[in-house]
Amino acid sequence: MMERRRMDAALLVVFLGHLATALEVPLDLPQPPTITNQSPRDYIIDPRENIIIHCEAKGNPHPSFSWTRNGTHFDIDEDSNVNMRPHSGTLVVDISREKAEHYEGLYQCTARNKHGTAVSNNIFVRQSRSPLWSKEKIKPIVVQEGVSLVLPCRPPVGLPPPIIFWMDNNFQRLPQSSRVSQSLNGDLYFSNVLREDSRNDYICYARFPHTQTIQQKQPITVKVINQDPLEERKPAFLIPSGPSSSKMVLRGQVLEMECIADGLPTPEISWTKVSRDFPAKRTSFLHYQKTLRIVNVSESDAGDYRCTARNRLGSVHHTIHVSVKAAPYWLSGPPRNLVLAPGENGVLTCRASGTPKPTITWAMNGIPIENSPKDLSRKVEDDTIIFTDVQTGSSAVYQCNVSNDYGYLLANAFVNVLSESPRVLTPANKVYQVVKNHQALMDCASFGSPMPRITWFKESRSSTLDGDPYILHDNGTLEIHVAQGRHSGKYTCVAQNFLGNYENHIYLEVKEPTRILKQPEYKVVQRGRSVVFECKVKHDPSLTPIMTWLKDDGELPDDERFIVDLDSLTITDVTENDVGVYTCIMNTTLDHDSASAELTVVEKPDPPTDLELTDQKKRSVQLTWTPGDEHYSPIHKFLIQYEDSLHHRGHWHNLTEVPGTKTTAHLKLSPYVHYTFRVLAVNAVGFSHPSSSSRIYKTEPAAPDENPTGVKGFGTQHDNLVISWKPLSDLQSNGPGLHYRVMWRQQGVDSEWTTVTVANNSQFVVSGTPTFVPYEIKVQAVNDHGDGPEPAIAHGYSGEDLPLAAPRNVQAMVRNSTLAEVHWDPVLPKHTRGHLKGYKVYYRREYSIHKHNPHHVEEQILTFSGNHSHGMLPGLHPFSRYSFNVRAYNGKGEGPPSLTQHFETPEGVPGAPTSLIVTNPNLDSLTLEWSPPHDRNGHITGYTLKYQPVNNSNEVGPVEELALLANETSVTLFNLKYSTRYKFYLNAKTVRGAGPAISQEVVPIINEALISQLDVDVGTGTRGISTGNTQTSHPIAPSAPRHPSHKVRPVSPFGNVSSSVGEEGTLISWEYWGPEKNIYVEYIVENSEGEEEWQKELVNGSQNIMLKGLKGGLSYRVRLVAKGHHDQPLHHSEELLVTVPAVASRQVDIATQGWFIGLMCAIALLILILLIICFIQRNKGGKYPVKEKEDAHTDPEFQPMKEDDCTFGEYSDNEDHKPLKGSRTPSNGTVKRDDSDDSLVDYGEGGDGQFNEDGSFIGQYSGKTASRDTGEGHESSEAPSPINAMNSLNSFV
Repeated sequence: MMERRRMDAALLVVFLGHLATALEVPLDLPQPPTITNQSPRDYIIDPRENIIIHCEAKGNPHPSFSWTRNGTHFDIDEDSNVNMRPHSGTLVVDISREKAEHYEGLYQCTARNKHGTAVSNNIFVRQSRSPLWSKEKIKPIVVQEGVSLVLPCRPPVGLPPPIIFWMDNNFQRLPQSSRVSQSLNGDLYFSNVLREDSRNDYICYARFPHTQTIQQKQPITVKVINQDPLEERKPAFLIPSGPSSSKMVLRGQVLEMECIADGLPTPEISWTKVSRDFPAKRTSFLHYQKTLRIVNVSESDAGDYRCTARNRLGSVHHTIHVSVKAAPYWLSGPPRNLVLAPGENGVLTCRASGTPKPTITWAMNGIPIENSPKDLSRKVEDDTIIFTDVQTGSSAVYQCNVSNDYGYLLANAFVNVLSESPRVLTPANKVYQVVKNHQALMDCASFGSPMPRITWFKESRSSTLDGDPYILHDNGTLEIHVAQGRHSGKYTCVAQNFLGNYENHIYLEVKEPTRILKQPEYKVVQRGRSVVFECKVKHDPSLTPIMTWLKDDGELPDDERFIVDLDSLTITDVTENDVGVYTCIMNTTLDHDSASAELTVVEKPDPPTDLELTDQKKRSVQLTWTPGDEHYSPIHKFLIQYEDSLHHRGHWHNLTEVPGTKTTAHLKLSPYVHYTFRVLAVNAVGFSHPSSSSRIYKTEPAAPDENPTGVKGFGTQHDNLVISWKPLSDLQSNGPGLHYRVMWRQQGVDSEWTTVTVANNSQFVVSGTPTFVPYEIKVQAVNDHGDGPEPAIAHGYSGEDLPLAAPRNVQAMVRNSTLAEVHWDPVLPKHTRGHLKGYKVYYRREYSIHKHNPHHVEEQILTFSGNHSHGMLPGLHPFSRYSFNVRAYNGKGEGPPSLTQHFETPEGVPGAPTSLIVTNPNLDSLTLEWSPPHDRNGHITGYTLKYQPVNNSNEVGPVEELALLANETSVTLFNLKYSTRYKFYLNAKTVRGAGPAISQEVVPIINEALISQLDVDVGTGTRGISTGNTQTSHPIAPSAPRHPSHKVRPVSPFGNVSSSVGEEGTLISWEYWGPEKNIYVEYIVENSEGEEEWQKELVNGSQNIMLKGLKGGLSYRVRLVAKGHHDQPLHHSEELLVTVPAVASRQVDIATQGWFIGLMCAIALLILILLIICFIQRNKGGKYPVKEKEDAHTDPEFQPMKEDDCTFGEYSDNEDHKPLKGSRTPSNGTVKRDDSDDSLVDYGEGGDGQFNEDGSFIGQYSGKTASRDTGEGHESSEAPSPINAMNSLNSFV
């Protein structure tokens, strides 16, 4: 049975040991003592302060404390200088009455209660020491230059050891190098001494860190002499000595090895490790490669290390054998406390290692375990104690001691036998907040004996959380590796053993991550300007963000120029000190995000300095300079300028440019100039200020290097030659006394040059020359030091005169009715008397062949440049006679004209008829009258009339065409559809074809009462019909025998101009087929004073415009204007008269009165019968079309009754289906009309139906019913006629 228990206990070792990692016994439960705080094992104290030796422990009941000193009991009560702090084992030693060194020794603390005893480490208490240097007189050291030297330090032994450094009398550290360096023991080594090493203040200082005191050695004087010449020598090691040495180091400590060599020249030191590489991350080389340092030494660092000293004379090696030992160290940590329930098994493990291998001993409650009471449930096996079937009362504290030659480890671990139901130590209802896509860890720290089992649930507890994405750790913590929003909610952890269970609720909130959406960007800004770094962030709305800006990982400067806003940083008036990296950090309680951007402040470069002239020659000099500060923007070029103090003092001129990488320029110079130079630097920001001027550099005068340019010869009169040139500048003159030698001769005639001297001028006039003959010309520069180079020959001509002869054999060839080609023989060169510029054709239209009356048209001119012999005359009028002549012209002017010739253009297509008006409109007929075209362009052979109906949606019907004779000027059309809009097109024809058409739209209509209301626009020769507030320019003649005037109107690109007055303004509509793009509407008050101007509004590509500036109660003249180029005439439409009413009156329908409603119901049948009778009379020739009105306006609720069932039905007639002229559409829009049905209201875009002040006609053409508001307008007093009654009934219904 015992063997089986031992096997079971062994199997549980790993599991129980792992569980113990999270063990924490609540203090309200019985438990042995546990040391919680103690002083370090090597405890160095300051002798000037009280000694405090710490020892703290916990346990239940709270433990009592005792101490041993140097292995024996330390009776605190007997020493009045020693006190123990209450509820603690910490000792406080008062050294005011006793020296600190009296209390040096080895201390150990013991904490005990009834469940066990815990002991501390051995604490070795020593006071720090900083002894003075012994007084000694150091003799000066005299040494030969070039030899090696060691200055010893040998500081007094202190505790802890001091830090050594060398300084001079001014407390300045002595410079060290590869030649002079300090060794690890503090001595100062010279590989070779130099004369400059002589000084009398080589002082070694020792700083004792514990007491913060510094001790000084007596100064050492070194005098370097040079009696013998220096002799070079190969290296030799000063330390270490010999070819090899050994060194031992403990694991985990720092290994330092040094090699310092003598030699001249100074040797260089290098290190290698035999057969292995250095541990890169733990290795460093100090003191100019003389010291090799390896931190945190491990067993792998053992081996041979070789240092090599080398100069040009040879090398020397030294090998250091390094062995690594180890004080004891834990392999898996110290043994852990063990809590067991009665009857359970457990294991205490003390796993450690070291070099050499350490020994392990056990103690129980501070007593060696072999001397402790026997316990059958306990078995010690080397580093392990196995507990089997423990019982209450077996609680104790066990000590594990691991030691070897280099140290020891001491650890306490208790075994606490308890029987305790579970409890959860994590606070209840704790809220965990994590960031989405991050790890979530929810704790469920628990305690119980036996150890409770942890189970997790979420929300409804439908299942345990033990699979993906949940990970349950042995200590009860629940992990979600990648938390998502769906994981938020309430969680429950349950701790359970056989004594009971305990549950705890916690809450998880998964938050959106903080992200910088727009990061700050790299900025380059000029000094003095502002810069803005944007940092726009998205974060979880439930978290409070805090934006922080850093500059170079530090706080922003405390400067009002730095303005931090919600999502930006603004820096105003930027300076060079603002250069750096700016970082925005958005912090929340859970996470943060950051982004950085660099700011570069640029400025114009500083001006160059130190201008110097070198390599001075007659025609060149070298200029050098020192560039100024670039201000973070590279200089890409230098501009060199000069001032000529001899000729243009105070004026600087650009001389040359050089790349920004150069600071030298070789300058080519001109003679006879007093140069002063300056340099400007250029970067991306701009030009620097000019540098200071260089000294003056004067060049000697010389003969001119060049002659004037731009030499020309020309005449201003027919008998002269003007010779001109571009004079030399002062820089080009090369010396004083500049003048010009002008030479000329007639080309091909003279062999000798005629020469004159000209000064202070740039031209010379030669008089008495033949007209327009060629000359050879030369101009040479001359000064007091000689002549310029031989000048080049230029060519020119003497003055021109008018051509002597006219072109001959002039004739014209007519190409078509608008184009003719003119031919001529060119004028001979001898008669041109100048440079022939070309020919000009003068032509004029004499008359139209059709009328034979002369046209007073100005003569037109076409110019043909160059030596042409023919040209085209475009844009001619057809069927016309033209005259023309041709003239040659040169630079002087035109020659005589040729003989006048004539030609006639053939017939062309005619222009549009001058006018097209409508007269005698009847119910189904009308008469069209027109005037012949203004431009007939031939013999009119006839006219073509086309017309077609147009419905409400502006869709056109089939086209009817009539051919008319040439002598006809009117035509009457019959069988037209009543109240249908028609569009008419009329054009004239010649033998060449048909010309453009004039168009017109009109609605056949007849109503004597309405026609008497027509507004006649006599001024334009047209009559307009007014419909409501609509006026149209469609010509309609009244039925009375009145004839419109036949005033000739110009052809206009505008047509169908109409207006409509509404509440928002006056709508003007039109059609336009012209090429011009600029269209304006102009209007002016009718009968306005002469000084009043037309008002103008631009139209943006549409064919209607709303005029809102017209005032009520006034009439306006309105017209449309098309404007082309500035040299083209304006095109106007016919003027339209628009009247804007002062107060828009509304019709008050009698049907809105209550008494009339009953009357209308009583006589409804009678009215229908009367309408039928009227329709029958109309078909017999009567003038009262009742049937049409019934078809168009009978409301569905008042239809005629069918004979078979006495119900209301639809009245139809296949012969005719036209609305009664003057009728109105019901307000509910229930009447359906054929596509051909139309009215002037539909065409003219109608307005609200209204009566005039006398109650007549306007409302009869409205497309809408009158308002039912009886509070406005004037009520008609007329007796209701059948027509009015029907209108009223329709309005009522």
